[in-house]
Parts: sequence; C-alpha cells; structure tokens
Amino acid sequence: MDINKVDIDKFVQQAQIINRRLIDLYDSAGTVPFIQDVLAKAFMELGYASEIVKLAIEALYQQNEALIETRHLVEVKHQRYQDLFDFAPDGYLVTDPQGLIREANFAAATLLNIQKHYLVGKPIISFVTLEERRHFRCFLTELSKYEQKAELVVRFQKYKGDLFDAASTVGVDRDEQGKPIALRWLVRDITARKLMELGSDNNDYDFSQNRPLHKYPKGEIIPLNPLAIWYVHQGLVKLTTLCEADKEVLVGLAGAGMVFGAYLTSLQIYQATTLLDVELVSIDIAEIEADPTLSQSLLEKINHRLKQSQSFLVIASRQRIQDRLYDLLQLLKQEIGQPVPEGTRFSVRLTHKDLASACCTTRVTITRLMNKLQQQGTISFDSKKHLIMKDYI
Repeated sequence: MDINKVDIDKFVQQAQIINRRLIDLYDSAGTVPFIQDVLAKAFMELGYASEIVKLAIEALYQQNEALIETRHLVEVKHQRYQDLFDFAPDGYLVTDPQGLIREANFAAATLLNIQKHYLVGKPIISFVTLEERRHFRCFLTELSKYEQKAELVVRFQKYKGDLFDAASTVGVDRDEQGKPIALRWLVRDITARKLMELGSDNNDYDFSQNRPLHKYPKGEIIPLNPLAIWYVHQGLVKLTTLCEADKEVLVGLAGAGMVFGAYLTSLQIYQATTLLDVELVSIDIAEIEADPTLSQSLLEKINHRLKQSQSFLVIASRQRIQDRLYDLLQLLKQEIGQPVPEGTRFSVRLTHKDLASACCTTRVTITRLMNKLQQQGTISFDSKKHLIMKDYI
C-alpha cells in the first residue's frame, strides 16, 4: 500500500470519529431546551465544516491516485532509459567531477574487460595509460570550464588486457548554482579507425620522390642487394627459389605498390624475374631504420608480402594437385585479376611451367588439369591468351 494512502486513511478515520461525536452531541442537546437554539446553530456550522472535510478527503484521494499513476509512469520511463543506457552499443560511464565512476553500462564493461558492478567506485583514470595520466588529470581539471561537450583522445588499458585508443565525449551536469555535479562519458575504441587512417596516409606516400627509377625489360633477372629492398613502381615481378634437382619453385609475385628483396627472406637461393617491363625504386635498409615515417609506410606492404608468401606455402602443402591449382588460381585472381564481362582476367600471361612450379608438380600435369578446366567452362582465354576465370570458381 502507498504510504500517502495510509496517512489519508488515518485522517479519514479521525474525521469519521469527529462526525459521530457531533451526531451524538446533537442528539443529546435536544433534551436541554435552554441552549437548544445556540447549539443548533453551532452544530449547523460544524456540519458545514464536516462536509468541507469530506470534500477535502475526496480531493486528497484523487490527488493521491494521480500521484501514484505519475510515479508509475516515471518509474517506467526511468527503467526504459536505464535499459537504453545499459544496452547501448557504445561505452557509457557516469562519474563524479573528480572522475570516480558511479554508473557504467555493459558496453563500457566489455570495453574495459571488467564486470559492470566492479567498475562502480573505481577512478576512471586507473584505466588510462601511465604516460598519459598527467594529461588526463589536466583535462579533468579544465572540464568545469566547458559549457558544451568536450572531446578527448587518450590511450586506455583494459583490465589485465591490451591498450587501445579511446575517443571520449564528455558532458558536464551542473546544479542550480552552475557547480559541476557529474560527468557523462561516451567512450569508443578507435584503434581500428586510426590504423585505417594510418594505412590511408601510407598509401599516399611517394616512394619514388627523390629516388631514381630503375627500369628492367620483360624476362630480365633483377639484381638483389641484401642491404636494400625494391619497391615496384610499375610492372610485375616473379619471385622464385630452387628446390630438389634445381627445380624452380614460384614463391611470390610482386606487382605495383609491393616490395621484395633479399633482405625480406631467409632463402639461400632467391631470384626475381620480370614478367612485364618494370620500374623499380631501391630503398636502403639504413634509410628505413632512420626514418620512422618511411618504415611505417612500408609496414603494410611488407605485411602483404609476408601474407602472400604464407599463401604460397599453404598451396604447396595441399595433398591433391588439383586442389593446389584451384587455390593458386584463386590467389592469382586476387593479385593480378581484372574484372571483365566474362569473369576475371589475369593481367599477366603465366606459363604452365610457372603454374607447375607454384604447385610443385610437372608442366604436363598442369596442362592436363588446365585443359580439363577449360572443357568444363570454368576458365577460358582471350585473344591475347590471357586466362579468364569464371566468377563462380
């Protein structure tokens, strides 16, 4: 039962008792003729007062019902907003002006790698990396001066976990005197976004600036300097090694925008041959080590070279030769494929010997399998003998 209703019921009981006493007094007063007229008037006034009390009681009941209904609506809305807060896709925290966490939603708990109820009572600065805490404290101090929302990018550390770049939008709640009473934090992990931006910046890096272009015609072997790497400005280079019985094995392809070199491999025998006319830029290892911007720009390209080498290793490990050929064609489709109405056209003509060396088999076997694929309609050739793969293969 609502506590306000209990008070009203007590008031009603008391009013009813008074009303009964008035009736008893009125009945007994009729036996005393000397004061009958005076009492009659008094009882009449008291009767009016009693009616007023009854009306007041009815009004109180109505007001109490309205208050109960209003409070129910407020509770429903509060729960609704609490659910929106708890299950929001981004991390939300509410702290006091000093940064002590009062509330946290599930996304924030996941972001910081700690259960939601353990966050309450912890200072938010405990999740900031040590080298950035001084900057963070200065930011907290300055927050009281902000009328609008403030933005902050700082590195956070998960509870017993990794570091991540966090973008925080902070709003300040104030009392009637304008004094800060709470801070509302929206926290997002922007590590992936920063990496994408960095990658975009790296793609704009001009490796040929202030460096000479070395041109090699198709079919020529490129000299490899162990203290430098080659950047392919234009063209395509085949990377091979030798295995048993001096058999050539294809271990990679370097197209425009890719890098290769003896420095990037541990193979004792490593050869680079042009499949097209190429233009290359030589970059010294000492220069890379001395220039952080250059080394960061090359990082993604070296990573691509590494992933491609791993793909060739996986192809060579497949037991069935037809599976090796299938995986190789899929890889080449990604590396040198160009979309055409018939499917995907390889921009370079690779011989059956090249395909055989990548698949660790004989040219005769590759020729047989390629003829079979052509008969099935999964591959075809254009007028310049460039291979075209159907998109469903």
